[in-house]
Amino acid sequence: MSKDVTETVEEQSQQITGKSRHVNNKIPDYESFFKGEDLVGNNEGKGFVGRLLNKDKKPIIWASFLFLFQNAPVWVMPLIISDAIDLLATRPENFIFRIIIDAIISVLLILLNIPVTVWRNGILNKTIRSRSAEVKRAVVRKLQKLSITYHREIEEGRIQSKILRDIEGIEVYYRTFLFNFIPYIISAIISSTIAIVKSPVVALFFMVIIPANLLLSYAFRKKLKKDSFVLRKENEQLSAKLTTTLQMMQLTKSHGLNKLEEQEVGKRLEAVKHSGLVLDKTNAWFGSASWVCSQIFSVGCLFFCVFICINGVISSGEVVLFQSLFNSISGLILTLIAIYPSLVSGRDSVRSIAEIMRADDVEVDKNRIVVKNVEGSFIFENVCYHYPNSDKLVVNNFNLSVRQGERIAIVGSSGSGKSTVMNLIIGLLSPTSGEIYIDGVPMSEMSLQSYRQFLSVVPQNSILFSGTIRDNITYGLKNYDEQEFQKAVKDANITEFLDLLPNGIDSQVGEHGDKLSGGQKQRISIARALIRNPKILILDEATSALDNVSEYHVQKAIDKLVHQRTTFIVAHRLSTIRNADRIIVMEEGKMVEVGTYEELMALNGRFCELERMSRIREEEAKIGLEAL
Repeated sequence: MSKDVTETVEEQSQQITGKSRHVNNKIPDYESFFKGEDLVGNNEGKGFVGRLLNKDKKPIIWASFLFLFQNAPVWVMPLIISDAIDLLATRPENFIFRIIIDAIISVLLILLNIPVTVWRNGILNKTIRSRSAEVKRAVVRKLQKLSITYHREIEEGRIQSKILRDIEGIEVYYRTFLFNFIPYIISAIISSTIAIVKSPVVALFFMVIIPANLLLSYAFRKKLKKDSFVLRKENEQLSAKLTTTLQMMQLTKSHGLNKLEEQEVGKRLEAVKHSGLVLDKTNAWFGSASWVCSQIFSVGCLFFCVFICINGVISSGEVVLFQSLFNSISGLILTLIAIYPSLVSGRDSVRSIAEIMRADDVEVDKNRIVVKNVEGSFIFENVCYHYPNSDKLVVNNFNLSVRQGERIAIVGSSGSGKSTVMNLIIGLLSPTSGEIYIDGVPMSEMSLQSYRQFLSVVPQNSILFSGTIRDNITYGLKNYDEQEFQKAVKDANITEFLDLLPNGIDSQVGEHGDKLSGGQKQRISIARALIRNPKILILDEATSALDNVSEYHVQKAIDKLVHQRTTFIVAHRLSTIRNADRIIVMEEGKMVEVGTYEELMALNGRFCELERMSRIREEEAKIGLEAL
């Protein structure tokens, strides 16, 4: 790799856009929306919604303006009713005409509600769904950016729970703000203003209900927050357990552990049920206490207005007006109190997603060299690696120089560090010290995304998704040559079993490839690597799932594939690496032997011992098959 085949992110951006000076490798700005003073504190949810409201202020202002017309009957009707009652009581000149005008205004305001409601809802729904989709994309992108170490440490079921439950909770949270919280605040302000204009004395009575309900909400705040948090954590643990149960279904059945697994899942279900009932009970106490408080104040308002009407302070119509306004304000506050648990739950969902969005264990690609071509030479210079929560080195002072097109095999017992070396080559892990150079360029300065375009990996466990065989082979390739595709299928020995499938190459493989045997799945993985024509090839026990006949054909295909390509091989069957240019023997993260197959066998050292053990396992497996 040299200057003519590499360029910086900035240079590539200038060529693509002609204007922009940087490729947009930045995670969407929604990541910053989840930043707060304290991940588990009270400000997290408030800050998130505040940032969303600021981003959507134009549609929100417009929707709020439309809400004034949509909800006008609620504020105007009490005034009209009050006026009509007073007109009937006093019967001034032209009172019938004024009553007709009141009726016309009432009908027009009611009819206006339909188009305005549709218009306003359209604006808000578009805003909410757009933001929800963008947040989901931001979370998915962040998950893609997070390192393999992060994904190993967090359970898959917990991630699924956050994506399926908590992102939906955030959408409900934002919807509640736009459709309920903001409109109700506007309604309460307008109703209170009407009351103040009509009678400051009665308005003072109105003001009592607001602090009273705020005190009530504050009294239940901590309990609601705690119960909501416990329920979310229990749901995450249940989701993780269900995911594990589904993954282990075959093992569970094979060992007759069905009842044990049912009991374990049952415990988690009971925990979720108990936490849910506790939250339900808290909500019930909160709701009923709020209703009682509201009704007592409503009765008090009615008799207070009647009393001052008797004393000539207000008219009979204004008694009805103030009672309607009070009931309106009281109803709004009750509704706000009713949605308060949803707001608490929504803020907890924000904190849950913030755990992902604020994680800093990410692969950094910004302002790195964009790889345009790879020749395939490697230099490992004092490379060490230990996992974040451990000081033990799983790779210790690894030094190696690899020429372009060389075939390197790495062997060793379980836990010797060979798979970690492979992950370092792929860039899934970064050295904790030392450096890896590819074509003379430090890997730490490369854009990993562009580098991996020249690399293919055949892992030990075949990774297939629900779709056809063709879909799995061509995964990620928008355009491919059919002739090259057919050649990859043939070289990977897939044609051997295609006639047994209902639709040949277009047959469905099932979820995780469950409709295929282990050997068939592995051959699809090999074909996926073949069609990409990589400059660097990584075979992580690629033939471990194949029988001897299939392994022979696939090994021939691999021999063709590795020609003039730098290849790193981790092999279970050591007999398959006879043709490797060099074999690296690892123990406890260190290289203990290096040489060709013949050289290492002549040493009669660790490799020779591993080779003998490998042959014994192969013989035992062969005897077992013959016995069947």
